[in-house]
Amino acid sequence: MSRTTVIGTDITAHVLQEVQLGLAPDNEDALARRAQAARRSRKIRVNTARLATFVLFVGGWQWATTVKLLDPFFFGQPTGVVQSLIHWARNGTAYGSLWEQIWVTMHEALLGFGYGVGTGIVVGILLGQVPFLADVLGPYIKILNAIPRIVLGSIFVVWLGLGTTSKVALASVLVFFVVFFNAFQGVREVDSGLIANARILGASRWQLVRHVVLPSALTWIIASLHVAFGFSVIGAIVGEFLGAQRGLGLVIATAQNNFDPNGVFAAMLIIGAIALTAEGLISALEHRLLAWRPKSTSTANSN
Repeated sequence: MSRTTVIGTDITAHVLQEVQLGLAPDNEDALARRAQAARRSRKIRVNTARLATFVLFVGGWQWATTVKLLDPFFFGQPTGVVQSLIHWARNGTAYGSLWEQIWVTMHEALLGFGYGVGTGIVVGILLGQVPFLADVLGPYIKILNAIPRIVLGSIFVVWLGLGTTSKVALASVLVFFVVFFNAFQGVREVDSGLIANARILGASRWQLVRHVVLPSALTWIIASLHVAFGFSVIGAIVGEFLGAQRGLGLVIATAQNNFDPNGVFAAMLIIGAIALTAEGLISALEHRLLAWRPKSTSTANSN
């Protein structure tokens, strides 16, 4: 054996010994620290870019309306939007306290979200498990989904009046279709091998749905919730627009009738804040319910 080979063997053995003792520079702790630093750096860059985008948009809007590049009578101004929010917070709206209007809309949206999600999951799983039923009801569901939501809202107002019920019904319908199609497709995508193995082991239909179908389709269902809550808010707002006694939709309609774009944008800002808060809560729920799922490469890199 040559001297070079002996030296190379000694170096290799030394490095292996360092790795075993946790003394090598590229050990797991060092890799974990570098990964954590990379995630922290990326988070800082993302937040900085978000803040810069907000400043550029709002600053550009304010500048364009100040120099009359945009007419503030039609486009409003950021300062006017802030003034509208302050006025509502201190003096209330034409229909009562601002917090009361927010609560009315949120109450309608949350009820519609709950009813729509529940029925969407149940019907989606049922039709996904019973192909005959899916073939029979499929065309009718597609027809109902194609009906413009404004028409459904008008019908619900005629049927159910100007109260909460008509807004909840419209929000429920909007949420139902989003969740239904995702739940239905999620059931169809369940691995047939898992189902066959569960049946061989003697699982009943209910056990099959509970322990195999529902967990497998949960990714699809949770993904639909991110969109579904936004649709529930839209349903409540549209219902209030068509006819209501209270709510943010009525506040927006009144601002529109008074040619007050600042009031419209102020109400939209409140709705956006509500939507972002709900998105954060749904994301937390997703991480909790899908903690068992291995992360994909893209997800791991984004974190």
